[in-house]
Amino acid sequence: QVQLVESGGGLVQAGGSLRLSCAASGRTSSSYALGWFRQVPGKEHDFVAAISWSDVRTYYADSVKGRFTISRDDAKNTVYLQMESLKPEDTAVYYCAAQRVSRSSRVVLVSAHEYDYWGQGTQVTVSS
Repeated sequence: QVQLVESGGGLVQAGGSLRLSCAASGRTSSSYALGWFRQVPGKEHDFVAAISWSDVRTYYADSVKGRFTISRDDAKNTVYLQMESLKPEDTAVYYCAAQRVSRSSRVVLVSAHEYDYWGQGTQVTVSS
């Protein structure tokens, strides 16, 4: 299994930036498709961004395309979400997620149901 811990959330004014980090521990020698989701009270997890394993292909929700960037540092077992030009509607708890895949996998997973491993979440609040 792999354990995920997010950090980097906080309060920021509209137009500002934040970088979220998600550090993995445990069975990090395996290969994983990775994703970021967000959730507001009373709603399900909404897809934000995802990155594939072997070819590092990325995919974004339309609402964040051009403003957010997902990346990973395999040496640090960490996936990042760089968020720019933040808007009040980006306010949510942000979660990283991982799903074990084959080493040759190029899949990008966009549904929360496709992920087995989740972090505890980090709050992002964007004030207007």
